[in-house]
Amino acid sequence: MVFVTLKYIIIGDSEVGKSSLLLQFTEQHFQPIHDLTIGVEFGAKLLEVDGRKVKLEIWDTAGQETFLSITRSYYRGADGALLVYDVSRRESFEHLGRWLQECHQNCHNDEVEIMVVGMKCDVDERQREVTEDEGRNWAAAHGLYFIEASAKTALNVEQAFALTATTILRNFDYSNHQMRKTSGASRVSLKAPVDRPQTKSECCGSG
Repeated sequence: MVFVTLKYIIIGDSEVGKSSLLLQFTEQHFQPIHDLTIGVEFGAKLLEVDGRKVKLEIWDTAGQETFLSITRSYYRGADGALLVYDVSRRESFEHLGRWLQECHQNCHNDEVEIMVVGMKCDVDERQREVTEDEGRNWAAAHGLYFIEASAKTALNVEQAFALTATTILRNFDYSNHQMRKTSGASRVSLKAPVDRPQTKSECCGSG
């Protein structure tokens, strides 16, 4: 039985590996050549988080600016967001700030948990344009989780979703506990205040 359903969005520039990340997570399959996403793609998967069944409903959004008016509507109410760049394309890393702003402006959820994901970390080091430390430091400066992943090898793909889902559920548990202490009521929401660590990247790694 599903305990709760969480809504996720995957955002970032075109061709950074967003669709491959979704496909590897939901179907354990890597497709070397993938058509550009037109608007949005959808995927879902059940996870076990802290002994509970959780359904993740994931919206993979197109990175082209021409589709922003369409994709923005899918941000609303997201519980988790993966902010994706390609470690072999510095330009995609430099655009993270714009995508983070899009997320904050359109999710309408102050407690959305965001993971910065450096994709294609399996590339030859000579092709890498963004170091792992650069990605980690950028995420830490913005109070976000960080991980490097590869859809090709499946490295850290599930962890990118599971780590944020764990935090969301623990925040929910914390909120319910606080509500019961103060009023005896139970909060029917996944949005809950919780102290945030100084850096979220310490629990993650690229492997």
